[in-house]
Amino acid sequence: MGERMKKILFVCVENACRSQMAEVLFNSMAKDMIAESAGIKPAERIDEKAVEVMREIGLDVSDKKPKLLTPDMNDIFDIIVTMGCMDNCPVTPKEKTIEWNIEDPKDSSIEKFREIREIIQKQIESLLEMIE
Repeated sequence: MGERMKKILFVCVENACRSQMAEVLFNSMAKDMIAESAGIKPAERIDEKAVEVMREIGLDVSDKKPKLLTPDMNDIFDIIVTMGCMDNCPVTPKEKTIEWNIEDPKDSSIEKFREIREIIQKQIESLLEMIE
């Protein structure tokens, strides 16, 4: 048996945009690792603009459902990336948490969503260089 597959968790407030985009981008780019996402106050559905900007690059998030960050996730995941939840950031183990502090594009233009998608993609590229 080889080494266990690394698991990455992306966390934002509503799990409707940034963390969902990060999950799908990471899973499309990484080898032998898997990402999931969660939120501290999950929305009812994925933001339509997030669906649109991901579709533009050939990735589909339309079937994703926002889910709640739970305390047991601290143990399940090897790396936890928080994405700018400000004062509401969850309590996650410091030794495995990375803060990206990425602006929430909620209620912004489609151009802002594209900009956030590009920022997330660059951050993931850097993360992969660090952990692969």
